[in-house]
Amino acid sequence: MTTTISAQELTRFCDEYLQASNFSDYCPNGLQVDAGVPISNIITGVTASQALIDTAIAQNAQAILVHHGYFWKGEPAPLVGMKGARIRSLMQNGISLIAYHLPLDAHPIIGNNAVLADELDLQIVGALYPHEKYPVGNIATTAPIRASDFAQKISDALCIAPLHINAGEKDRILTKIGICTGGAQDMIEQAYAMGCDAFVSGEISERTTHFAREMGIDYFAAGHHATERGGIRELGRVVQASLGIPTKFVDIFNPA
Repeated sequence: MTTTISAQELTRFCDEYLQASNFSDYCPNGLQVDAGVPISNIITGVTASQALIDTAIAQNAQAILVHHGYFWKGEPAPLVGMKGARIRSLMQNGISLIAYHLPLDAHPIIGNNAVLADELDLQIVGALYPHEKYPVGNIATTAPIRASDFAQKISDALCIAPLHINAGEKDRILTKIGICTGGAQDMIEQAYAMGCDAFVSGEISERTTHFAREMGIDYFAAGHHATERGGIRELGRVVQASLGIPTKFVDIFNPA
């Protein structure tokens, strides 16, 4: 007999596991689109793009679980254009959408930062912002490693060559590294203030280069998508192990 679960039950499980109610976020965490169909097959992915939806349709999934969903602050409300087409695809094919943003960044076991730290052989030792009860950025330590070797480690782990901004001292030794996946490049200033040798995030801005060079902190931009695959992939594994619903991670290539 096929095991099924409602979108509400799946959301309650994820809410509790990720402690979603503890976060003030830029988007609604949890159930964003309720198709009203019992769920027996789940697709997970980084972003609820049309390509991910099309894959879910092709694989007869009734739910998509993502890190980047919809309804961001400041986003126009009308369901038209690209967003309208996506939601129409979900509803017409009986697929619910569940999304978690900051709760999935911050989870101490399967969060994006935690998974990235594991992949890079780093030991998380504290919060990038010490006042945060549920930190979305972390400080980690590593056995002494040359910056060039650390860049190679990132490349090997994520299958993407990071953009490395050298702090000025050629191929210096790193031991204390700040981490915040995704679009957190401006947190380099906090990483510097906390005494980090380097900072790893996803994206880079023009200003990031100057800060790294002038203040003497290496920066590694490893891709917004690449640095945030880990959390949603691991959440899917937790869901399958805990609820018995087949769950598959689909990586829609994104070089950014």
